[in-house]
Amino acid sequence: VQLQASGGGLVRPGGSLRLSCAASGGRFNIHAMTWYRQAPGKERELVAAVTSGGTTNYADSVKSRFTISRDNAKNTVYLQMNSLKSEDTAAYYCNADLVAFLPDGTVVAGKDFWGQGTQVTVSS
Repeated sequence: VQLQASGGGLVRPGGSLRLSCAASGGRFNIHAMTWYRQAPGKERELVAAVTSGGTTNYADSVKSRFTISRDNAKNTVYLQMNSLKSEDTAAYYCNADLVAFLPDGTVVAGKDFWGQGTQVTVSS
């Protein structure tokens, strides 16, 4: 099972970025997908989450600026980030709570599937 995160980059304050995270390596039942971020010297924090039913949850610091969505057919979660601030600078990680049906017949499940991280830098 692989989670591939992409879409990070350097953007000016007030700008926008869209992060993507795609699961691959099998067939999936994905219960929830979550974006976390970690800035240098700080603990990892939850940014936004979406369940299989579409229920979303956001950190107070990003409400009204960020939108999480998912494409179940593509096993992909997105994070649209608008009105970016310097304090949004961090490495962003996706996490999935899923059941994976692998090509060899193995079934794996759990909440500890992570993408590799994508860097978001907001600076003028």
